[in-house]
Amino acid sequence: MHADLPDADLKILLREAAFAARRLIRRLRLDWQDLADLSQDLLFDCLARLPAFDPARGTLGAFAGCVMSHHAKRIALRIRRERLLFGVNPVSLDEPVSGADRFDAVTTRGDMVAEADGYAALMGQPTDWTAILERRLDLERATTALDASARELCAGLADASPQDLADVGGGSRAGIYRRVGKLRLSLLSAGVAGG
Repeated sequence: MHADLPDADLKILLREAAFAARRLIRRLRLDWQDLADLSQDLLFDCLARLPAFDPARGTLGAFAGCVMSHHAKRIALRIRRERLLFGVNPVSLDEPVSGADRFDAVTTRGDMVAEADGYAALMGQPTDWTAILERRLDLERATTALDASARELCAGLADASPQDLADVGGGSRAGIYRRVGKLRLSLLSAGVAGG
């Protein structure tokens, strides 16, 4: 590495590296957290090629810009190749979908994602609100057919485990599990499937 590189030249190289890295991030829609890594990669490549710099042919900024531009193209090719290989092309959900009927409202990629396949489903949240409402109504109907001790057990199990109920005097743990088994059968006969 060049120990005799003046501060002014180093500032030029750093500026060119940051400029090329920002352009690469914008064009490829990369995370802005990658800016420092890309700048260092571009700067390292430029420093390795610095012995080929000839001041008679042009300025250091032009040389660094050209070298970093070529290296940025190689990085972009590598990233595009990886995206094609692994299928990770960033797209916007607001991007219009081609082939949509021109008389309909604009169809976007977000409109094409079903609620059951969306972000809430990925995070484990319920997505079918009709099914949730029907299940809640079924549970309310089935719990009215239960006796008071079974409803008390359901309320206790909503906040605590069978072991916790046994510890606070709700009976033995084995007895609580027997009552839960009978409760499941009662709910199943009332039309509520386990789940």
